[in-house]
Amino acid sequence: MADGRFAPSPTGSLHVGNLRTALLAWLFARAEGGRFLIRVEDLDPVSSREHLVDEQLADLAALGLDHDGPIIRQSDPNVRARHESAVSALDDTGLLYPCFCTRREVAEAAWAAHGPLPEGAYPGTCRDLTLDQRAERAAERADRGPAWRVRADLAEVTVVDRVAGEHTGVVDDFVVRRGDGVPAYNLAVVVDDAAQGIEEVVRGDDLLEGTPRQVWLHRVLGLDVPSYAHVPLVLGPDRERLAKRHGSVSLSELVAAGRTPEQLVGAMGESLGLASTSETATPESLLDRFDPDAVRRDPWVFDPPGDSADH
Repeated sequence: MADGRFAPSPTGSLHVGNLRTALLAWLFARAEGGRFLIRVEDLDPVSSREHLVDEQLADLAALGLDHDGPIIRQSDPNVRARHESAVSALDDTGLLYPCFCTRREVAEAAWAAHGPLPEGAYPGTCRDLTLDQRAERAAERADRGPAWRVRADLAEVTVVDRVAGEHTGVVDDFVVRRGDGVPAYNLAVVVDDAAQGIEEVVRGDDLLEGTPRQVWLHRVLGLDVPSYAHVPLVLGPDRERLAKRHGSVSLSELVAAGRTPEQLVGAMGESLGLASTSETATPESLLDRFDPDAVRRDPWVFDPPGDSADH
């Protein structure tokens, strides 16, 4: 058994790419006899939109993606308390330090850095500031508290992904709590997956680069490391990542254009080699045909209604 999950952020409507990833996460969990859980990643009060939570959950239900147990929300005070407990645990071990850099300063410092750091990694500008230097930087940024970063010591972590294969990354000193006090994604996702007993994380392959950070954090916090399956993204007809600019890409838009949820599931199944052309389908009907170890690694090019046929 391998419990899995889908964890949307309520910052916009789910599009075909998000829904296909949700279908794959459901198929992975159900194929291995595990639970399928839903977690709403609404950590950021600025970007999260409450009305989108109900919309996203309704879309998943319309496609036939059932789930187990209660829906967890990251904004829940009890969940936030878990995040803060993890930050405190890291601080107690001396692994945290305050970072006063602006995004621009981080970008400029990362661009100028040399050595084993991956592109865009934090080069440790604030890592060894003295107490006086910290006080000086804090005064300069009196309108906003510091972010808190971990001392990762450029650890090299290898992830053996079920779809993407082996991936090795160098872990920089990444942020675990932002300057506004909001837990950072890398910390929250690790803590929440462990708390929910997630054994396999299925998500888009655009998140593969950050996975070594999360594996490192799992280990530092003494948490079990889940297995990972990073699945290919859905692209628009211009072969760029699917987005609203491509046209009717959400479920409601597709239904308004004349497609049914069963037709969309069938099209997604066809893209995975699980359904024939123009076949209508449900997640249940695809389950018997699904092999977790034979997921296609190539992206799916989707042409929204009004363009040419789907590929």
